Amino acid sequence: MVRVPDSETLTGWAVGSPGPIAGGPLIRVRRAVPSPGPGELLLAVEACGVCRTDLHLAEGDLSPHRASTVPGHEIVGRVAAVGESVTRFRAGDRAGGAWLRGTCGHCRYCRAGGENLCPASLYTGWDADGGFADAALVPADYAYRLPDDQDATELAPLLCAGIIGYRALRRSALPPRGRLGIYGFGASAHLAAQVALAEGATVHVLTRSARARELALELGAASAGGAYDRPPEPLDSAILFAPVGDLVPVALEALDRSGTLAVAGIHLTDIPVLNYRRHLFEERGLRSVTSNTRQDGHDFLETAARIGMRVTVSPYPLSRADQALSDLAADRVNGAAVLVPD
Repeated sequence: MVRVPDSETLTGWAVGSPGPIAGGPLIRVRRAVPSPGPGELLLAVEACGVCRTDLHLAEGDLSPHRASTVPGHEIVGRVAAVGESVTRFRAGDRAGGAWLRGTCGHCRYCRAGGENLCPASLYTGWDADGGFADAALVPADYAYRLPDDQDATELAPLLCAGIIGYRALRRSALPPRGRLGIYGFGASAHLAAQVALAEGATVHVLTRSARARELALELGAASAGGAYDRPPEPLDSAILFAPVGDLVPVALEALDRSGTLAVAGIHLTDIPVLNYRRHLFEERGLRSVTSNTRQDGHDFLETAARIGMRVTVSPYPLSRADQALSDLAADRVNGAAVLVPD
């Protein structure tokens, strides 16, 4: 094992006391650089995407799993050291750490290919320190090999925003050349939309952000309207990326017969009372999306490379991670926010 000297320290951010982002829940930290244990990689972080889940953790929408955890789970880095038994990576390789960081491997969900539902699953930036820092530990079995010739800031959003958007698209049961509605158009949505468009879908975007509507049209969406607007035609499928429960009946009502709505977020505000005939009758379906499997990740990364995915990013220096979360909360980020070393 290649070891990092114990005297080395990393700088980063941790969630101190969860609460409204205006109250400053993130705190600066300096910690010893950890040495990788068996099966682990130590990554020198080149870029880390800022996900809405990080915002939910900072603000307390998701209860902390441990105190003073470093958030961030869209990590692109170079392998600085490897632990015992690691054979897939060596020092100098580029690798990615993502949200899913561990499962039991033997429960009925894992055995059936549904490791995203494993009751013992673990997550980067929630159960262990993540990438809002100079360095991060990542389990090698849950890491992704990444290309050397692509900008790290453009790779980072693929590792959660892209993967979970891909799973949400599949959960929406979009038929071939179908009509897809996307509610909310941030990091995840602008990547999922490109997959759908590449597969021949007609995409309608509904979002409150004027800049996001402009981006949607640039990427090829057939229409872009306000979040509560009616799309110009009935939808075969819809994905709700905005964490706004009020939009669930809006999206369901926009579906054609037998259409499916997939809710992509890990957190959602309360859903209003649904009317059976208006929202669910005629075999309309409502589905949630829970994390992802590693196979989802591999499939999406292959798809992104094949279609030449355009990743729209707003870079921030690591020292301004709190500002990045604040901008994300206020819908001031165009595309995906990404932290880079100062």
